[in-house]
Amino acid sequence: MNVFVTGASGWIGSAVVDELIARGHEVVGLARSDASAAALAAKGARVLRGDLDDLDSIGSGAKSAEAVIHLANKHDWSDPAASNAAERAAVQTIGDALAGTGRPFLLASGVAGLTEGRPATEADPSPFHGPDSPRGGSENLALEFADRGVHSVSLRFAPTVHGMGDHGFIAAIAAVARDKGVSGYPGDGGNRWAAVHRTDAARLVGLALAKAPAGARLHAVAEEGVSTREIAIAIGRAYDLPVASVAPDDVMDHFGWIGMFFGRDLSATSDLTRESLDWTPTGPTLLADLDAGAYGPR
Repeated sequence: MNVFVTGASGWIGSAVVDELIARGHEVVGLARSDASAAALAAKGARVLRGDLDDLDSIGSGAKSAEAVIHLANKHDWSDPAASNAAERAAVQTIGDALAGTGRPFLLASGVAGLTEGRPATEADPSPFHGPDSPRGGSENLALEFADRGVHSVSLRFAPTVHGMGDHGFIAAIAAVARDKGVSGYPGDGGNRWAAVHRTDAARLVGLALAKAPAGARLHAVAEEGVSTREIAIAIGRAYDLPVASVAPDDVMDHFGWIGMFFGRDLSATSDLTRESLDWTPTGPTLLADLDAGAYGPR
C-alpha cells in the first residue's frame, strides 16, 4: 500500500515509517527540512517537501496515497491556539482529499483529558469539539469524515511514548529536575500517567492500518498508569537528586508548561485495542527506560 505519513521524521513517526516499510508498504513522508528529507530517504521512503502549514502539499500527498497516517503536530506550548488551528486545518484538508474514497485515515490523538477520576477507555468519546478546543477538536473532526466515505481511525497515544532518545514530556520533566536540583512530583504523587514504548506504539499503528475498522478509537497504552511519584524517584536515581513533593498550588510555577500535564491523572486502559488488533506490548516499561539512562546518566 502507498501510505502518506505526516510527522514522518518525528519521534513516533520515524518508528512508524520503519514499521510500515518492514510490512512491505511504500511510504511517502512529509519533510520540512533537508535533514528530515535525507533521514527519510535513507530509510527507503519517498519524500514530499512541506510542513503542517503547507496545506497544498498535505492535500496533494493525501490525494496520491492509498492511506494517510497523520502524526504531525506543532506542539508549540507558547502558542497553543496556533498549534490547534494548524492541526484542524491539516485534518480538514486530509479529510476533504479522501472523501468518498473509502481509504484509511489514521490520526494521532491522545488519552489526555478524556476522563476525570478514572482511567480512560476506548469507549470514551473525545470531549473536544470545534476549532478552539485542544488539538482543534481534530479527533472528532476526523471521525466525522466516516460519514463522507473515509475510513477514519483515531490513534490515542499515552502521554509518554518513551524510549532511548525521547525528547518529549518525560525529557522535559527530567530537565526541570536538573535545573531545580530536585526531582519533584505533584502533591502526594498519586496521579498516574499511562505509558507505552515507542516500538510498541509503532507496531500498533501498523496493525491499525491492516485491521482497524472505520470509526475505531485505539489506545496506544502498555501501562495503565505509572505514578508521578515513581517517575520522580526514577529521575532522582538517574541524576542522584533528592526527591520531594511539590504543593499543588506550586506545580505550574515549579514545572512550567509541563506542569499542566504532570499535575493531572492521565491513566488509560487498552483492553479493547489489544483484543481487536491482537496487540501485545513487549517493550521496556517507563521505569525500566528511566533506570537504563534513556533520559539521563546512570
